[in-house]
Amino acid sequence: MQVEDLWDTQEPQLSPTEKLNACFESIPVSAFPPAPSHQVIEIKSDTSLAEAVQILAEHKILSAPVVDVDAPEDASWIDRYIGIVEFAGIVVWILHQSEPSSPRSPSSGSAISAAANSVTSFLELGVLSLDSAATTSGSFFEALTASEFYKNTKVRDISGSFRWAPFLALQSSNSFLTMLLLLSKYKMKSIPVVDLGEGKIENVITQSAVIHMLAECAGLHWFESWGTKKLSEVGLPMVSANRIIKVYEDEPVLQAFKLMRKKRIGGVPVIENGGTRAVGNISLRDIQFLLTAPEIYHDYRSITAKNFLTAVRSYSEKHKEAPLRLSEMITCKKDHTIKEMILLLDSKKIHRVYVVDDDGNLEGVITLRDIISRLVHEPRGYFGDFFDGVLPLPQNSRV
Repeated sequence: MQVEDLWDTQEPQLSPTEKLNACFESIPVSAFPPAPSHQVIEIKSDTSLAEAVQILAEHKILSAPVVDVDAPEDASWIDRYIGIVEFAGIVVWILHQSEPSSPRSPSSGSAISAAANSVTSFLELGVLSLDSAATTSGSFFEALTASEFYKNTKVRDISGSFRWAPFLALQSSNSFLTMLLLLSKYKMKSIPVVDLGEGKIENVITQSAVIHMLAECAGLHWFESWGTKKLSEVGLPMVSANRIIKVYEDEPVLQAFKLMRKKRIGGVPVIENGGTRAVGNISLRDIQFLLTAPEIYHDYRSITAKNFLTAVRSYSEKHKEAPLRLSEMITCKKDHTIKEMILLLDSKKIHRVYVVDDDGNLEGVITLRDIISRLVHEPRGYFGDFFDGVLPLPQNSRV
């Protein structure tokens, strides 16, 4: 049965939210549309960071599960997969190794240390930091991606780093409610679905895929009943103007990614110097351009947030790629409906929309996760103590 059928059979005394919860609890994850085959990609643990970046870029995905090459052929999925590797994780991990105070800086004699020793002088460990002049220069990432450190370090070497995501998977018999809660309250951006018999991944469900599914429900009774509510009626935006994390256009672009890492957020607006107007948006997924096209910054003395936006926009136009939303601020008003937000997020293929007033001043931000979180709620004791001490991670966690 689909949500539309279940909606009409629920007890009339249930509230709309309770009815939605009951509907999604009754639908198995196996009913979720399969992801395109090019998005269900696995990366072997002995793959180099350089190769992993290339794989992620070619398939236009932000992360992928890592298969332990040393696991036996008949290994269960728990033993077969050792984690999720992400674009952002690779960049931040590399930079973190260079911080003198890092407890994870490679020790002498380690494989990583051996690779790092062959890096050019300004890439040597103990010299760099996220704020140093070297890491903000236009040639930094071009030199980094040509280094032996980058080419020789394996994906398994960053296992356990603070941007290494644990492997938490669903089974096809789990419910939509479980899936939606993991993608919203528990802040997972994507969830693999495993085939217990084969011990392998058969689908990957992302926040974007859920929003697309909701967009296709437009016109159905249950969706219209929920989706016609205004954002302000359902408590959105959750992040108000004075709590928005932002960067100014003359700040190093690495500051933007550093803030995203520290605050555990997916994007920041770029604000004009000396003003309050947002001139662009940088998201965590944009960090891939620091590794996949480092040559585009070569002529910049410093990779500022503004230079980053300009360089990537130019690169995209030159290579005739799909227009990027880096410089375009997608906005809405508080009187927009949930339905309008879902259709906007889906059509633009973006992860956040900024809420503005009539004068264009920022009033808040709404993400994919915010929308999904308004669709369902977690019943008391639903996960028991499963996430105690696991998710959400402590603020200073490096797991």
